[in-house]
Amino acid sequence: MRSISFLCLACVALATSTSAEYIKHENILYRAGKLTEYMRERCRLDVYHPKNEKDFATVVWFHGGGLKGGGRSVPKALQLKGIAVVAVNYRLHPKVKAPAYIEDAAAAVAWTFKNIGKYGGSSKRIYVSGHSAGGYLTSMIGLDKRWLATHGIDANAIAGLIPYSGHTITHFTIRAERGIDGKQPVLDALAPLFHVRKDAPPLLLITGDRELEMLGRYEENAYLWRMMRVNGHPSTHLMELDGYNHGQMAEPAHPLLLRFIQRIEKQKMIKR
Repeated sequence: MRSISFLCLACVALATSTSAEYIKHENILYRAGKLTEYMRERCRLDVYHPKNEKDFATVVWFHGGGLKGGGRSVPKALQLKGIAVVAVNYRLHPKVKAPAYIEDAAAAVAWTFKNIGKYGGSSKRIYVSGHSAGGYLTSMIGLDKRWLATHGIDANAIAGLIPYSGHTITHFTIRAERGIDGKQPVLDALAPLFHVRKDAPPLLLITGDRELEMLGRYEENAYLWRMMRVNGHPSTHLMELDGYNHGQMAEPAHPLLLRFIQRIEKQKMIKR
């Protein structure tokens, strides 16, 4: 567990920028079958990737917004870094209720596994990340294997999970759907903490400053970090960004994500 100050962020600047050209494919429908009009509207993604490159890593990125708002975009700090970014929209409250958000997130990640090769990427190098509500979705589909299993994907095939300031208890919007106050914690099957397991993908938890974060967000993540370690998970890490609140913490978190990917990719090469 580490606390990182503003001054230290300069130490994690990435050296992965590339001179490759990049291309963006937009508004791709990632769900199939019988779809509602709202699903056709919201279940869309963009693929941003290096042009004429092969076997690159990919980050599936989920936006924040409390499961009630927000829209997909490719974070600027993740552009021109030698990786692809799949930016995802998903259905939102109040037009849908849980578990629709999680189902969409799983469908988008499954789509990426099955299709990133068409763009030159490797299905063995898929990472999942997101901020706030997007961090919650990242942890849910990465730790609770049933969501990806419905698409024939093993969650353990994800190369790494990097949730930014995501709930690890049941999300406050899901609690509100049940008439539960946002200050009343709930830990059930829709909480990432409920699915702690030692064989999960590598996990990097990043939060803002514990004194500036949303209600207990740092402490939730610290407890997940501890319980993953107690259960024998070999690669769970927690980083706290001193001086940054919930909304501000995403920008300084991006270099940490890239550094985490670098480390995992280097470890893979050593094992070959």
